[in-house]
Amino acid sequence: MPRVVVDVMLKPEILDPQGQAVANALPRLGVSDVASVRIGRRIEIEFTGEPDLDRAREIADKLLANPVIEDFTVRLVETDETVDAHQ
Repeated sequence: MPRVVVDVMLKPEILDPQGQAVANALPRLGVSDVASVRIGRRIEIEFTGEPDLDRAREIADKLLANPVIEDFTVRLVETDETVDAHQ
C-alpha cells in the first residue's frame, strides 16, 4: 500500500542553528567539502484506504508545518521504497 511522505524544512531565509552545528562539526570528522547543512523532518502517513494527497496537504498545512517559518512537500511513495544509507 502506498504511503504519503511529508518533508518539512525551514524556509531558506530562516536561520538553522542545528544545521549549522552539524556543518561546523563535519571538519572534525575529516569532511571538508560540504558548504552547508539544513535539518528537516520526514513524516509518513498511511491512510486506511487510498492515499489522499489533498488531505495530506491539509494535515501538513494545519498541523505538521508552521507556514510562517517552514515549507513542506507532499509525495506518494510505495511501501517497498526504502532509503539505505549504508549501501
